[in-house]
Amino acid sequence: MAAIQLLIFLLFCSTPELLVHSITDGSDVAVLQSLKNNWENSPPNWNSDDPCGTQWDGVGCTGSRVTSLGLSSMNLKGRLSGDIGGLSELRSLDLSFNPDLTGSLTASIGDLQKLNLLILAGCGFTGSVPKEIGNLAQLTFLALNSNNFSGDIPPSLGKLTELYWLDLSDNQIRGSLPVSNGSQPGLDLLLKAKHFHFNKNQLSGPISEQLFNSSMVLIHILLDGNQITGKIPDSITQVSNLEVLRLDRNKLSGPVPSKINSLTKLSELHLANNALNGAVPDLTGLTSLNYVDLSNNAFDLSEPPKWFSTIESLTTLVMENGNLRGPLPTKLFSFPELQQVKLKGNLLNGTLDLGNSISQQLQLVDLQNNQISSVNLGPGYTNPLILVGNPVCNGSLSSTEFCQLHQALKTPPYSTSLAKNCKPCPTNQRFSPASCDCVFPYEGKFIFRAPSFRDVTNATLFGKLESDLWSKLGLEPGSVSLDSPEFDKDDYLQVELALFPSSRKYFSRPEISRFGFNLTNQTFKPPHEFGPYLFKAVPYEFQGTGGTKIGIGVIVGIAVGSFILLLALAGVAIYAIRQKKRAEEAIELNKPFASWAPSGKDSGGAPILKGARWFSYEELKKCTNNFSDTNEIGSGGYGKVYRGILTGQEIAIKRAQQGSMQGAQEFKTEIELLSRVHHKNLVGLVGFCFEQGEQMLVYEFMPNGTLRESLSARSGIYLDWKRRLRIALGSARGLAYLHELANPPIIHRDIKTTNILLDANLTAKVADFGLSKLVQDAEKGHVSTQVKGTLGYLDPEYYMTQQLTEKSDVYSFGVVMLELITARQPIEKGKYIVREVRMAMNKTDAHHYGLSEIMDPSIKNIGHLIGFANFLELAMRCVEETAAERPTMGDCVKEIEAILQNDGVATDSATSSATDFGASKGVPRHPYNESLPRKDITDSESFEYSGGISATIEPK
Repeated sequence: MAAIQLLIFLLFCSTPELLVHSITDGSDVAVLQSLKNNWENSPPNWNSDDPCGTQWDGVGCTGSRVTSLGLSSMNLKGRLSGDIGGLSELRSLDLSFNPDLTGSLTASIGDLQKLNLLILAGCGFTGSVPKEIGNLAQLTFLALNSNNFSGDIPPSLGKLTELYWLDLSDNQIRGSLPVSNGSQPGLDLLLKAKHFHFNKNQLSGPISEQLFNSSMVLIHILLDGNQITGKIPDSITQVSNLEVLRLDRNKLSGPVPSKINSLTKLSELHLANNALNGAVPDLTGLTSLNYVDLSNNAFDLSEPPKWFSTIESLTTLVMENGNLRGPLPTKLFSFPELQQVKLKGNLLNGTLDLGNSISQQLQLVDLQNNQISSVNLGPGYTNPLILVGNPVCNGSLSSTEFCQLHQALKTPPYSTSLAKNCKPCPTNQRFSPASCDCVFPYEGKFIFRAPSFRDVTNATLFGKLESDLWSKLGLEPGSVSLDSPEFDKDDYLQVELALFPSSRKYFSRPEISRFGFNLTNQTFKPPHEFGPYLFKAVPYEFQGTGGTKIGIGVIVGIAVGSFILLLALAGVAIYAIRQKKRAEEAIELNKPFASWAPSGKDSGGAPILKGARWFSYEELKKCTNNFSDTNEIGSGGYGKVYRGILTGQEIAIKRAQQGSMQGAQEFKTEIELLSRVHHKNLVGLVGFCFEQGEQMLVYEFMPNGTLRESLSARSGIYLDWKRRLRIALGSARGLAYLHELANPPIIHRDIKTTNILLDANLTAKVADFGLSKLVQDAEKGHVSTQVKGTLGYLDPEYYMTQQLTEKSDVYSFGVVMLELITARQPIEKGKYIVREVRMAMNKTDAHHYGLSEIMDPSIKNIGHLIGFANFLELAMRCVEETAAERPTMGDCVKEIEAILQNDGVATDSATSSATDFGASKGVPRHPYNESLPRKDITDSESFEYSGGISATIEPK
């Protein structure tokens, strides 16, 4: 008790100093406090003066600066003040699904010069879209959809040259689509954009021929539901990657461009409800086309076009009131994917013959109000066939269901299977699909804007969507419900979604914010058949936000007033005890090896850990000549590296500097991991030193430095193509050992070319296990963890969801493979290697599959590169966006071995020496030298953060 009293006395004496100490930058604190004062319902833990130090919900920090603000679905009310522009280090701003955030969007948003994600979907903002958004030069993702914005589209958006996602849909924006001229930018300059979503606005005027060009990589153009006039520009046919084109429900006129069938990747074509005329468009050759709707235009009277009999990929054919005459080809109904044919209001006549090979998926044939005189149904078709308004219904079929307007589907729309015999839940609660537990789900509506199917009963497809949701959102199986799928008047597929917490009634605020972010930032990708989507969330009722407002408030006020002194004293005492405990924990954290200290005069240090020896400080000091500069061979964020000779063995000593980025726990991790794994492609740990405030690791010496040094030509070593393949194979073998043979498995988490070392024979060895993670059996598949790694090598799925898997290493390895091809760093001069290679592969270039512009010149012009195509294809599979699409490291080993063996090259990487490949005879470069010029590594330094996203890697 006396100790507590003393601590309370000392606390009162030192309180001013404790209160002013804060991790968070003062200017960022001021901005967040201003935002809090302008909002109702800000998170309850926004009550300290240190947002980064006390981890405010939704606030992500790097060091002392706020770098992300994610408050999706938080029920925020109020306005976004101009102070937001003071968060000068902000990279990500997500305030989606807060419909009571109203007023105009402040122009200060343009002051956030480092912002690369701006997500304000589903809010209540009004007024014009600020032209200052065009100042955000690093912006890659802009979602302002589902607000109440009005005014014109600012031409300044054309300055966002890094933008790949632009969504302004579902607003009240008017005017035309701006294009560049001599005095202003325009949307035609957005050459990296893949998504133009402007649907459901009030846009008017014609579409300029200048808007589209062959350099664009657009895959989705959504302009439906506007008032656009004029003709469809011919230039749209130059956008060769286009997959979805929605121009329906406008006032377009004139003929459809004759070269529309050059868009060979097109899967969705919506041109309905315009005033288009001329010939029915020729879609011959569009072998990927799933959905076509040409209804309610003014096309010339014609026979059914030939492509009615040739495009076997069709799932839906809609051409109502289309001026078609003559009989329908029987071949149409045999297309294997066909689900709906809707051709009412035409002049089709003769006999309707469905043939003998009717698609098993065909659900609806609507031919009402035509001139069909007879029908040959063929065998097995029992789904709706609507012939109302045809002559055939005046005869023998008049009493059949075919001549009735309303025919029900035989199977009801899909709905998630629920637990049986559950009792009713209280208001606002629902029972979880997998149990009868009454919980508060996170609910909303999926709106799929161009699905490739029309079968709302398909249990396989909707079941896949369910499983993708729970796996990619980090939920338990059975915690997702889908209900009431239906197509609305705009031909959008709407599906009710509910996510359920496991083992508790409520989701936490960080979980809700994460769901909202993943569903607006498109981190979650549904099965391909569902196409582009948006999500609209229902405001979530957080735990403790309900209850009686007046009676409880009065009672609490009286209680607080009565016991204020007692509570204050108790609070001070508890604070003092916690401070003491934290201090003790901090001491222990910085001395994790207390039990490893030297235990006797002749003990030689701590017990041997599977070969890792404890060295004394004096031993290492002596063998490095007192850590002299002449023995220094490298340096990095961790500290310096020295060369030494100990008991006749050449060693490398990695010595941490004071205040090093690597803490004692990471130091301990690296020792424990390296002392228990042994493989020729993993760097060998000789020992360690932990005394007199020193942290040192002793490694086997790697005379030929890092792979990065060789690729950048600083080591004097020439790596020909076969040597690069052997290095890739060795690295893959080392990682495969960690993933598949170590027990328990190990995820490295920081694979990069500076962590792949080359020994005297240029054998590749994986190094630096300070960030590695053991995977216990219970964690197989996904390990929830704070994001750590190196920008440029980070698995986008891991860094968006904090769900680490072994496939995260596979992604990093894929980036390394691309470095072996290009010799470039992952992020160099603002360009991301994965994106650059993808873009290069899309170019028409017969030499090395379009990579000639970015290949390493030292290998580009040497003739045939064995297995180059297979190696490149493997690298691109390794850097797929989702983990499920990547190979395992074991698969990578097998494929690289096959590449080498097919050319008769030995796959044992120790078969030839460095000298055989032109290695320098000069002073060896040491593997741990990370002292690259600042301008080269600014964008790829190691970092860690939690709770936010500081950069975007483009989704596929």
